[in-house]
Amino acid sequence: MRMNTRTPTPVFLVMLPLLISACASAPTFNTAGVDPYLLPQTVTASPLTATGKSVQWGGTILGTTNLQDRTRIEVLAYPLDSKAKPKSDGSPLGRFFLEQHGFLDPATYKQGRQISAVGTVTGTRNSMVGEASYDHPVVDARQIYLWPEDRGYGGTGVTFGIGGGSGGWGSGSSWGVGVGTGF
Repeated sequence: MRMNTRTPTPVFLVMLPLLISACASAPTFNTAGVDPYLLPQTVTASPLTATGKSVQWGGTILGTTNLQDRTRIEVLAYPLDSKAKPKSDGSPLGRFFLEQHGFLDPATYKQGRQISAVGTVTGTRNSMVGEASYDHPVVDARQIYLWPEDRGYGGTGVTFGIGGGSGGWGSGSSWGVGVGTGF
């Protein structure tokens, strides 16, 4: 009986790097000069000492407002994990306004979505939270990343499978191996 041994096909060799890169979906932020100890509640307490400093913050979007030349996003801040994704199961760190020059669609940047950003603190802006007055730190965004919506199962949305089998009848039986991916 003769075994059919084949070298990997060119299609498989082309697809392999694409499959591997599909798993690497974390954003890349330029965090040079970012003060990792400066938090929204710190800025609220002492806005003058924080103005002009770079921060990397993120959290859950509470609302999005389009202004004449920029978009203002109100964010409930949370600690960030090693990939800069907000850890919304932790304790909130306060609220802040994230401002991006130009138009961002409120249908996309909607309440409940998670966002991360790097930017410069430009001061605070007083706004109402219900009937209470609240000083929001304002961050002029240099980089923002809107995290994909949670699909409810905590997975990445990418699946990968390997299978094998044999079959056939009589002397012409054969075997094979298959590799597949799904998004």
